Amino acid sequence: MIITRTPFRVSFAGGGSDLKEFYLKHSGCVLSTSINKYMYITVHPSFNRYETSTKYSQTEIVKDIRDIRHPIVRQLLLDYQLSGLEITSTADVPSGTGLSTSSAFTVGLIHALNTFIGNFSSQEEVAARACQLEIDELGEPIGKQDQYGCAIGGIKFIRFLSDETVDVQPILLTRECKEKLSGNLLLFYTGLTHSAGDVLKEQSHNMMNDNEKYHYMVKMTQLAEEMKAALIKEDLSTFATILNEGWLLKRQLASKISNSFIDECYQKALDNGALGGKLLGAGGGGFLLLYCEKENQMKLRCALNNLVELPFDLENGGTKVIYIGDRT
Repeated sequence: MIITRTPFRVSFAGGGSDLKEFYLKHSGCVLSTSINKYMYITVHPSFNRYETSTKYSQTEIVKDIRDIRHPIVRQLLLDYQLSGLEITSTADVPSGTGLSTSSAFTVGLIHALNTFIGNFSSQEEVAARACQLEIDELGEPIGKQDQYGCAIGGIKFIRFLSDETVDVQPILLTRECKEKLSGNLLLFYTGLTHSAGDVLKEQSHNMMNDNEKYHYMVKMTQLAEEMKAALIKEDLSTFATILNEGWLLKRQLASKISNSFIDECYQKALDNGALGGKLLGAGGGGFLLLYCEKENQMKLRCALNNLVELPFDLENGGTKVIYIGDRT
């Protein structure tokens, strides 16, 4: 039995610049962090070696792996030529909420299958393989930030270059600054879920065909650079200001990124102590990330009492194998 644990990611700035339609024209960059909320994947030989079972929000039991409906599981088992396995997933948060649950699943499953067959890969190699699977093999209209954001732990600045290479730079903070940053970041669940693919298709189309929206994205990469510089200087006030500026730009990239309910919640947050924030993921729902200093957090929580808060901390580990048991 193999069990992997893969963290979800929170993106601070630059999201969207990891789409191929953008970074082939202008290098992209994203500042993000992994958090201590996880996707757990278990791989175990099936009791009946002629059957393969997959348990996620649904349960599938098949004799031919080509009949598996879950596209990520089906494609990976075909690629690895594996069958007769029991694969299960458990997550700390629902899917479609902007914390990269799909890519965390992919990263965790690749890591587990690699370990199962004795192929021990680095976190960077797992992230690259996850991008290849989701984008090239399955044709998902997504970028590369989620795979690297989940596979590699900690706060990091990720560059997406036109030659398809990805460069990951860790951002090292003092313990005091990291604790303050973590303590001032809050997550609230809007109660809405979304299809990232639908939002990203429109965003990609707009960046290719609308010069104004393309330049919004260029400005967002500049903000990501500025946010990185602010974090290195441990200037959290500027970090919060840029968080807000980035969200105001992002919501103009596609029609489904925000809606009246999200806009109302965000404005209410600003009116009650938040210095900045953004909706996580592609948009349309999921978690609202807010930066609010400790003395104003009670007021903020009261103002957003119709939303569910998700307590969390920053984490440094990235995807890990947490259990290796007997194969029999």
